[in-house]
Amino acid sequence: MKKNTIFRGTGVAIVTPMKADGSVNYEKYRELVEWQIENGTDAIIACGTTGESSTLNHEEHTSVIRATVEQVKGRIPVIAGTGSNETSYCIELSEEAKRLKADALLVVTPYYNKTSQRGLIAHYNTIADQVRMPLILYNVPSRTGVDIQPETYRELSKNPYIVAVKEANGNMSSIVRTAALCGDSLDLYSGNDDQVVPMLAMGGKGVISVMSNILPKETDQICERWFAGDTAGSLAMQLALSDMAKALFSDVNPIPIKEAMNLIGMDVGECRLPLVGMSDSGREALAAVLKKHGLMA
Repeated sequence: MKKNTIFRGTGVAIVTPMKADGSVNYEKYRELVEWQIENGTDAIIACGTTGESSTLNHEEHTSVIRATVEQVKGRIPVIAGTGSNETSYCIELSEEAKRLKADALLVVTPYYNKTSQRGLIAHYNTIADQVRMPLILYNVPSRTGVDIQPETYRELSKNPYIVAVKEANGNMSSIVRTAALCGDSLDLYSGNDDQVVPMLAMGGKGVISVMSNILPKETDQICERWFAGDTAGSLAMQLALSDMAKALFSDVNPIPIKEAMNLIGMDVGECRLPLVGMSDSGREALAAVLKKHGLMA
């Protein structure tokens, strides 16, 4: 079952900037969204892991989605993170995102109260059937303790509203199996900035990226060169940015990306507790990579 592709290329998993008092900085957020569009980003993913969704209350969460939709003005797709480990609340938040005119949902697997593969099928089908809008599965077992299996993807891909997966399990053998089982019925997006080219080689449609918060043009070029047939150029860019991808995951996401953005003058504020800033040595190592890539003097 071939479905409509939400976006092709790079979607930024955008940070949620904070003021000094810890409140959401909506003015800065709108600036970041506009800058991403100006620099060729193909989709905005709001309220994901990088957007600190787990520390946003309901009002903040919906307000960030609203601000994204209002700023984008239909120019590129807006994908709203609405995942929860409570199915009913995920539906409530997803219906709110639909009302706010988001183009699609990004729904992480349930976490802590880990479910079975059968439970994942029930969870996602219940959400998709009730909300009835495009849904991207989000698999990040290093955070959730749950790993969607290829056979489960095949079953979920039968649902017309489940259109794609952000795959961050890092297991290329599993991804190959998923691609073989699902074909055109489930679009694949890399959830890891260091695995964009391998995902594209498996027929993937692009990446949902942390790195594009600071390197939107460069991240997008990895995809665009591949799509244009310049696979060698795409691979060269992937390899050239491998140290940046590693540096941005040298601590718990989104600590390093916010640190990097602040170091280069983007002023996005701190992460909310329980996340804390990088150590001095970690910050120095990150700054060295930023300088190498010309982002700092």
